Amino acid sequence: MQPLRASLDSGWQHQFVDTNHIRLHCVTQGQGELVLLLHGFPEFWYSWRHQIPHLARYFKVAVPDLRGYNYSDKPKSGYDLDTLSADIRGLIESLGYAKAYIAGHDWGGTIAWHLAQQFPQVVDRLAVLNAPHPQRFLQELGSNFDQLRRSWYVLAFQIPNLPEWSIQHNLKNFVQEVFRGQAVRKGAFTAEDNEIYREALERPGVLASAINYYRQLLAPTNWWHAWGKQPAPVTVPTLVMWSEEDAFLSKKLIEGMERLITAPFKLQLVPECGHWIQQEAPQTVNRELLNFFRFSK
Repeated sequence: MQPLRASLDSGWQHQFVDTNHIRLHCVTQGQGELVLLLHGFPEFWYSWRHQIPHLARYFKVAVPDLRGYNYSDKPKSGYDLDTLSADIRGLIESLGYAKAYIAGHDWGGTIAWHLAQQFPQVVDRLAVLNAPHPQRFLQELGSNFDQLRRSWYVLAFQIPNLPEWSIQHNLKNFVQEVFRGQAVRKGAFTAEDNEIYREALERPGVLASAINYYRQLLAPTNWWHAWGKQPAPVTVPTLVMWSEEDAFLSKKLIEGMERLITAPFKLQLVPECGHWIQQEAPQTVNRELLNFFRFSK
């Protein structure tokens, strides 16, 4: 497995791991207890490039391309949270571990929330970065106009085929606008970063798979289960990091979050930072993750 650029090779290893009837491409580095880092839309393992070597000094770090992304398998189905969580549970087992420290951003954080609810026995500690609890998100989408305004693209993605076609034919500008355009700390994204993300999104089947995450999330059964019901509590120690100037997610999504967690919980706000928190504020994220995983016993 070759990295996208020679400049990306910083001592990490590339491998494929069989899990839940698919193969996921993973980048790994380090030895010790397992840390899994889960990326969001429209990213891949590269979004954790600043965290991998930092955490690998103390842990074995594994960063998958999620189902449908980059070099991982791209089946036509399986983009619901139950299946995506089973992918990660199987990944932990295939790497030879019983449990892992989990950190997820954006969609990776949504999967991490669900994993901790469904399979708490495989989650040692949970860190979520700018990712709302999925049931809470659906409830806010139906009742919070500010969040509905921010999530216009989620509704647009429900149209069959058109979003994939539109993004594909305007991919360079799409990448530029989504990352640097929506960042508060613009210097987090170089021209090379944009090109690397563009190349990963150009791979056949990636855009359809990535957008299917949103189509599955808004399936009628999910609305039915979320509406008016209290989510199952998270029972593992949890850190939530939230950049205060996220263009996509309302701060209302973190109100009352402590009621969703029955274990020790910490909310860390990061000022003057946009949605891409681990890329815009890598030193802050590195410090908080290391303190949470290594020292908060």
